[in-house]
Amino acid sequence: MSRKSNNKGPRPQGKAQGKGRRQDGSAPGESGAGLRAGARAMRTAASGTGRSGAKSGSRGAGMESGTGAKAGTRAMRTAAEPGTGRNGAKPGSRGAGTESGTGAKAGTRAMRTAAEPGTGRSGAKSGSRGAGMESGAGWKAEAQTARTAGPGTGRNGAKPGSRGVRTESGDTRAGQAGGAGSVAFGQSAAGRKLVRPAADLSGLPVAKNEEVEADIVGIGHEGEGVGRVNGFTLFIQGALPGERVLVKVLKLKKQYGYAKLLRIIKASPDRIKAPCPIYSQCGGCQLQHLSYEAQLRFKRQLVVDNLERIGKLRVAGAAEAVSGSVARGQGQAGAAEGVQSDAGSGIAVEGQEQAGAMDSAISGGGILVRPTLGMSDPWRYRNKAQVPIGFAAAADGEEGGLVGGFYAQGSHRIIDMDECLIQQENNDRVVAAVKRMARELGIRAYNEETHKGLLRHVVARYGFNTGDIMVVLVTNGGDIPRRDELVGLIREEIPGIKSICQNINTDRTNVIFGDRTRVLWGDDVIYDTIGDIRFAISARSFYQVNPVQTEVLYGQALNFAGLTGEETVIDAYCGIGTISLFLAQRARQVYGVEIVGEAIDDARRNARLNGIRNVQFETGAAEVVIPEWRREGIAPDVIVVDPPRKGCDGALLDTILEMRPSRVVYVSCNPSTLARDLRVLEDGGYTTVEVQPVDMFPHTVHVECVIGMQRIDT
Repeated sequence: MSRKSNNKGPRPQGKAQGKGRRQDGSAPGESGAGLRAGARAMRTAASGTGRSGAKSGSRGAGMESGTGAKAGTRAMRTAAEPGTGRNGAKPGSRGAGTESGTGAKAGTRAMRTAAEPGTGRSGAKSGSRGAGMESGAGWKAEAQTARTAGPGTGRNGAKPGSRGVRTESGDTRAGQAGGAGSVAFGQSAAGRKLVRPAADLSGLPVAKNEEVEADIVGIGHEGEGVGRVNGFTLFIQGALPGERVLVKVLKLKKQYGYAKLLRIIKASPDRIKAPCPIYSQCGGCQLQHLSYEAQLRFKRQLVVDNLERIGKLRVAGAAEAVSGSVARGQGQAGAAEGVQSDAGSGIAVEGQEQAGAMDSAISGGGILVRPTLGMSDPWRYRNKAQVPIGFAAAADGEEGGLVGGFYAQGSHRIIDMDECLIQQENNDRVVAAVKRMARELGIRAYNEETHKGLLRHVVARYGFNTGDIMVVLVTNGGDIPRRDELVGLIREEIPGIKSICQNINTDRTNVIFGDRTRVLWGDDVIYDTIGDIRFAISARSFYQVNPVQTEVLYGQALNFAGLTGEETVIDAYCGIGTISLFLAQRARQVYGVEIVGEAIDDARRNARLNGIRNVQFETGAAEVVIPEWRREGIAPDVIVVDPPRKGCDGALLDTILEMRPSRVVYVSCNPSTLARDLRVLEDGGYTTVEVQPVDMFPHTVHVECVIGMQRIDT
């Protein structure tokens, strides 16, 4: 699911955030985070060796799951033909390491990100090297930065505040300023300068600064058009499949290049005018210029491409799906079928139909990937805003006035704004009011370069079904000048306010929240409901940002679990117990495990709040706690996993295969790691029966999925 962020970064709007290691619930982004273009640190592991065995500081960048990259190799991906998912190196050869078969290479510059809208296209510069492809166009080649992993380095392992990495939920950056194990490209571990030979670009069908016509054949990971010029690939922001465009070539590599859109010669029938007035500047949304029906088709195809390319899984009707991915703007089977008329409709996959999907999967007929479940009104859906505060640009390097908004694409320049079309209106009003009050009271904005100033972020949370509002002021210090006046103004001007909190974060970091939170006025929580379950939401609680689609998502998970009231269920990565409490309504007993203790405290409180007693929560890593439960005699009939973007830990997958539940339900916010993990489970004796994409984050490139798996011998 999409709670894969860990307070990391000021993506005030957008994708998914994480639970577990993701406490703030920042969304699409809330991003396994992407690595910012231009960073050059090679990934290492906490122990000082890359997971693949590359020594900390060596040129070999170990892959996340340890498959193939050896120490001392530079692992430069040679970018295969888009759509193949190959990295150009033979499996197992030096430098060919992949992230468990995802095609993502160690040492890639600007690995695929999960955008939280408002953060500059998920952290990768628009048109930068390394906006990895997910939807069958292959991962962009020769990227030069990979995540570091190590204690105290933030979720993606890079030291908070260092240059070069954007995280999943925000933009914690790391890279050249990274600590142990971080080595600049072009240097050996001993510090000797290594000269990288210039790539031979002779013989390419295009030249830098040349104006050429390109045919757009697909959509890239960050919403850019994938163009072809005499077989050569160009990535073009703003272009759509099916279009013919005039572009200017900006940058070239051996296998691909980047170009600027100059003119649309033939427009896609799916092209629309983006309603947001700053869409071309803000990186929060990537697909507003694509009709919503076409967005839903694209997201289904994204899932299909990854299942086939990475998971090597057969998809029912795949021939039609693949042909549709070549020119999605020209139509595809099931076009508008993905749009649901309301949040609760189209959820059930009942009896005979589901049995048919199971028979098809087992008989080799392929996995059923259903049309994406969309929203009847795909606007104003976010219940939380996380807005970075800074200074407007001024002459002679002086600080301008206080501003707050979203980051321009690929930068930390804040675009001041008071309205976001995917944000709930009350959150917009809260942020605009607090900015105005801070200016009037002389409260200084935080300057991330000098580490001076006070107000870093304004966070607003809204209960869709209760109307409760919480304001969190994230500050660079404990003392707020004229605090009582500020609190009084907020109470006076914001109807529905229930809680005003201060979070103190004095670290040099782009992680949003610090460790200390105190209540300035009101309660320490607000409340909201999903279905029949009531949740208490604190300042840093993970809570899904799109409550309407969350109910759809959880309804699918319940259907795939197939509960009758007699089952024992384990919920791995349970967070604050959202899915666990839904499952407990239909199961005999539910066990939830989560590595973040604060989330488990929230889960237990939510269970008490709803009077649910057949659920037990434990703090710890799922791959550690679940085997302990097994030794205690707990034998699950169903295991539900809802991991962050990086997917399931390999040890957890091994544990699932050892415990052999009858069914596995996988909730995913990352189609590539989903496909990787499904391949492991399929090889271990399970079959993937059905996949249901759910559009949790309209107008972004992100998609959630619920997957039902069955043990073959049941």
